Amino acid sequence: MQRRHFLQALAGAGLLGSLPLTAARALAQTPGALSVDDLPALVGELTLYLGRGEGGLYENVLEAIQKRNPDFKLNIRRGVTAALANTIVAEAQAGVRRADVFWAVDSGAIGLVDEAGLARKLPADLTGQLKEGFRYDNWSPVTGRIRTLPYNTDKLTADKIPASVMALPDSGLSIGWAPAYASFQSFITAMRLLEGEKATGEWLKAMNKRGKNYAGELGVVMAVERGEVDVGFANHYYTLRLKAGKPDARVGLAFTQNDAGCLVNASGILALSEGDLPVNFIRYLLTREVQSYLASEAYEIPLVDGVVPPQGLPALDTISPPKMDLTQLADLRPTLDLMRRVGVL
Repeated sequence: MQRRHFLQALAGAGLLGSLPLTAARALAQTPGALSVDDLPALVGELTLYLGRGEGGLYENVLEAIQKRNPDFKLNIRRGVTAALANTIVAEAQAGVRRADVFWAVDSGAIGLVDEAGLARKLPADLTGQLKEGFRYDNWSPVTGRIRTLPYNTDKLTADKIPASVMALPDSGLSIGWAPAYASFQSFITAMRLLEGEKATGEWLKAMNKRGKNYAGELGVVMAVERGEVDVGFANHYYTLRLKAGKPDARVGLAFTQNDAGCLVNASGILALSEGDLPVNFIRYLLTREVQSYLASEAYEIPLVDGVVPPQGLPALDTISPPKMDLTQLADLRPTLDLMRRVGVL
């Protein structure tokens, strides 16, 4: 969906007419998410702290919301998600509140702010729109992403890949990873919480002998497709984006079972100031128009019922992610200490 069409549609009477016909029919058959037409107009001024991410697609959403609501002014401070979370906490400790809303690309940063007692409780009708397992009192997930194992389809089939991420170092496969990447560090945080620090440290040591380093997870997926490595670690959307531009790309997606290797993480948003305006702004991000746009353009997973997921990804109820409170991923410092101690960072 092109940016101009999205802006016109969301600012006007809704996005449904701009969706591909198959997606539009599916949406019509699976009601659940609210439309922007069902929401009150936004009136007033907000300051949003926005974690950088998704190649400007979040910016497109914000521009469309402002265009639809001419009496609404949105001031945006942009930055790295973790740094913005730390800034919010530091400002609060200094007796200052500059942000009204915080939209983070990683739930760990949301957890950091929430643990500091700065997030406002959200109404039940808002959080109740979200799928089970993604309902939190003080923040709202926006879209999800699954940890996956992209693999080279010329070299492997999915059944040749271990169902446990802990078995990968001994699998005999060549493996690509990006240990300095934030999403990978959240994955290791989940592993540390699920498997324990000792087992995670041993896994990292073993992987460090076998893994080939890349700067980011798109680089991992591209290396898998080129055949430099057999398999890698990456969020699902990097593979879907590559295949969207190169349909014959030699890469598939495998999933582990009930461990950190198939963790479903989420971007998220929370309100820091009182009143209806921050909450109603959050409601716009959960509409079927915005959720559909992020699914079709960013290949992220909509977390509100009644919205078509990105093509090429199995339904959430067909995989086996671990059950985890995503705000626990805020406990990142022990992860970084462990990764440095074993020589990965």
